[in-house]
Amino acid sequence: MSNAAHVSRVRSLYKAILRLHRGMPVELQALGDQYVKEEFRRHKSAEPKDVGPFMLEWTAYYATLAKQLAAKTQKQSYGKNLDNRQLDAFNDEQIGQIFELYQESKKPIDPENPLGEAPTK
Repeated sequence: MSNAAHVSRVRSLYKAILRLHRGMPVELQALGDQYVKEEFRRHKSAEPKDVGPFMLEWTAYYATLAKQLAAKTQKQSYGKNLDNRQLDAFNDEQIGQIFELYQESKKPIDPENPLGEAPTK
């Protein structure tokens, strides 16, 4: 696949994920958007061997989230648990990122500032 075609596929997936996030509660949307933006930014300098798995995992994320948002259950649930095989495949940096994401997701939400934005002066 040409570089231009790959860039187009990555950009399309990135935009589709951000559009999906609009269907989530505002605090989850903000957290998800931040994480996706950081991950896709890191992808720009990824090793060629990491490109395929990156696209597969983010496409799977998109499909899972789309199904969950379409379900519209009374108690909405997002994401999925990682199994041991998936956790064992992560390197130390990835484990650190997952732990940081977990910590962010457990922080209490300030009703006055649900996005956790820095105060403007």
